[in-house]
Amino acid sequence: MADTDPKPMTIDGSDQNLALARSQYLTRHEVLTRRSRRVRQLARVYRDQMEKVKAKYRDYYWVYGKSPFKEDEKKTIGLESGTDGAGENGRFGVGTGDVEGKCAVAGCKAKAMPLMRLCHAHIPSDSKQKVYTGCTYVIMSAHAGPILCGKPVLRSTIPVLCATHLQKSEKYLKQALKKQGLNVTSPSKLVLKFHMMVTE
Repeated sequence: MADTDPKPMTIDGSDQNLALARSQYLTRHEVLTRRSRRVRQLARVYRDQMEKVKAKYRDYYWVYGKSPFKEDEKKTIGLESGTDGAGENGRFGVGTGDVEGKCAVAGCKAKAMPLMRLCHAHIPSDSKQKVYTGCTYVIMSAHAGPILCGKPVLRSTIPVLCATHLQKSEKYLKQALKKQGLNVTSPSKLVLKFHMMVTE
């Protein structure tokens, strides 16, 4: 409720203004000083207000996954043109999840990504999305097959490893190369060729 009930603003230099309040004439210097002081304060207030609006807009966009201004524009265009299906959402695998914006996976309480039904951890399980894939690092070998890490990684990343497992793999690669007699100071130079190398 603190945002809705703003505190009254005090004008900079109000003590000087009280001293000059009863004078009939002010010098040019006094007038310019008062005006410049008030303009600077007003500019500061506008900047602070703009930062608050930016933060609120960013929060709204994160929660609802769309701009409030674009939705208002679409509503007015849809009403004017009378187009069937104007404002429909959820096509092509893009949806907003439930009303609170929670992940659609049962038991997950994380916030869904904007314009998606799933959170960042569960995004590889969506068959319709084409951007992310799961990390292919083998955590454990089981009778049914290897158990993979599965953390979301951009599909274009080579090798398909999350940041943690990429560092681990580089460390293991450096140790293997050192064991074979190749002393490499920086394994990050090998990352480009890493996916082509055969593990020991």
